[in-house]
Parts: sequence; structure tokens; C-alpha cells
Amino acid sequence: MSGSMILSEAEKTEMLQDATNVSRGIAFEAARRRSQEGSLDDYIDFLSQNMGVVASDPLKRITLNFRL
Repeated sequence: MSGSMILSEAEKTEMLQDATNVSRGIAFEAARRRSQEGSLDDYIDFLSQNMGVVASDPLKRITLNFRL
């Protein structure tokens, strides 16, 4: 078990269509560039503002596979 998700055929087809669509590629590139514009201070501010939104209770998971 590799831990990777198994994609359905519909998801694979959608990903291939996204990969060959030029306008989607431009949108993904713009989103990537925008996400990298912020500083470390911006990131810490984002985390601080959203701490109340995320549950902080850890999930109990029993695993037998101790690899990272």
C-alpha cells in the first residue's frame, strides 16, 4: 500500500482534459504565482485568522504501517 489515492476513470479523464486545456493551464499558473507572492508574515496572519475555523482535535488512527 503506497498511501496514494486511487483515481476513478472519470477523474483521470478530467485531469487529462485539464492538462491539455490551454486556458485551464493559464488559470492554474496564475493561481500558483499568486499563492507564492505572500511573505512568511502573510502566511502566519492567514493561519492566525483561521485557527477558529479548523477543529484542533486529533483523529485517532490505528496503523500497522510505521513508514513515513
